[in-house]
Amino acid sequence: MKEILKGHIVHAPALGQLEIIEDGYLVLEDGVIAGIYSQLPGEHADGKMHDYGDRLILQSFADMHLHAPQYPMLGMGMDLPLLDWLDTYTFPVEARFADTEYARRVYRRLANELITNGTTRVCMFSSLHTDATWVLMEELEKAGVTGFVGKVNMDRNGKEGVYQETTEESVSETLRWLEGCHFDHVKPIITPRFTPTCSDELMAQLGKIAAEKGLYVQSHLSENRAEMAWVLELHPDCKQYWESYHKFGQWKDHTVMAHCVHSDASERRAMREHNVVVAHCADSNINISSGVCPVRQMLDEGIWVTLGSDIAGGQQLPMYRVITTTIRSSKVRQMMDDWKTPFLTVPEGYYLGTTAGHKYFGGGFAVGDALHAVVVDDGNFTESTRPLSINERFERALYMMEQRNIISVWSAGRCVVGR
Repeated sequence: MKEILKGHIVHAPALGQLEIIEDGYLVLEDGVIAGIYSQLPGEHADGKMHDYGDRLILQSFADMHLHAPQYPMLGMGMDLPLLDWLDTYTFPVEARFADTEYARRVYRRLANELITNGTTRVCMFSSLHTDATWVLMEELEKAGVTGFVGKVNMDRNGKEGVYQETTEESVSETLRWLEGCHFDHVKPIITPRFTPTCSDELMAQLGKIAAEKGLYVQSHLSENRAEMAWVLELHPDCKQYWESYHKFGQWKDHTVMAHCVHSDASERRAMREHNVVVAHCADSNINISSGVCPVRQMLDEGIWVTLGSDIAGGQQLPMYRVITTTIRSSKVRQMMDDWKTPFLTVPEGYYLGTTAGHKYFGGGFAVGDALHAVVVDDGNFTESTRPLSINERFERALYMMEQRNIISVWSAGRCVVGR
């Protein structure tokens, strides 16, 4: 089936670059992008037209790090440091997802909020519960959200008797979960919560499962100074945090590591050499007082940086807000660095929240990609004193849009919201 989207098309093909096609045409063949044009070629004139008029057609957003079972605790515990926050709020809340009926209610709402805010791709943590993780994957699939979900593994330093597995349970339940993952657009990813909550035996088994089944891995790295010191106490044979993953075969191509706020030059070099992906979570890093990540330095060093909402350390799910927080955080970093570090521009922030994440899943806004896009109606914004360029309207949309401004969402070539 041939379909055509008509409107002002804005996307970021590379870091810092915007490509704008005013009154452009985006042609789909069976959901796959066949071309983007300023004038519609005659051979495509027979396609089904979706005429969005004066509205903006943008890339959809990719959230590369969030915790689904923390959705009910958004905005709670923001005065606590990371490790205290986990013990006081996170583990008891996540334990509630042993109840699959409760999980269904929460995850249905989460999936709806994600997709209606234009997030079509995720790299997401579930809880340690197999059945609730299947529920999460099912609800994401129904809503039109695509990507990876991981059943969390943790056999130590949780809340014993409340929220923790035995090593044997963690391994056997992971295998049971993987056997039941039969979804078209939501796939499994191996998910040790982080080094302190996983024994050596469990980490070794997870590394083996990932290798045997060809699965990606996601976890956390160098978020908080106390966490880093704890890791080195638990692994005295490791000089750096990243080695606690590497020695179990989990530090590899496409491994996603959230935060990396305090990763030094050696750890960053190991990221680049192994094509490890950074999921930068500006909101969470500020809320939990972890620090301000040196994103510009990472980019200059050739590290693959993406963005994550990291709910509920981060308090906002819409990725357009995460992008603008990321830009503000980079300006704080510039001030911390005595004004020597350039802050992230709007096109750069947009790239990190869209293209950089979409690359993880195989692209999303180039010829040959299944379309991932949002249509934004900025008609209710404050009236300007003069006509605005599409570039200016795009920037204002990133900073001012709300859920109601997103009138259509396309995910994996399918229109899943609006028309």
